[in-house]
Amino acid sequence: MKTTVLFALLGALTGIVIASYAVPPALSWYAEPAGIPHGDQVQSLVQIPQVIRYATSKLIQWQAIAAGIGAVVGLVLGIALANRRKRAAIDTAGRRT
Repeated sequence: MKTTVLFALLGALTGIVIASYAVPPALSWYAEPAGIPHGDQVQSLVQIPQVIRYATSKLIQWQAIAAGIGAVVGLVLGIALANRRKRAAIDTAGRRT
C-alpha cells in the first residue's frame, strides 16, 4: 500500500513539473496573433492584471490536470508493481516448500 501511494504522489509531482515547463510556451503560442508580419508590433490595449490572472489561472488549472493524470499513472504503476512483488513472493514461497 505504501509503495502504491508513493508512486501516485511521485506521478502527481512529475505531472506538475511537466505542466510547469510545457504550459507557458503553449499559452504564449495560443495567444500569439496570427497574420502579423514578423517583427511588427501589435497595437492593442490590454489590462495587464486581467492578462496575468488569465495566464496564472490557466497554468494552475493545467498543473492540477497534469497532477491528476500523473497520480493515476503512478497509481496504476504502483498497483502493477505490488502485484508483481506478490507473485514473486508466492513463487518463491512455493518453491521452497
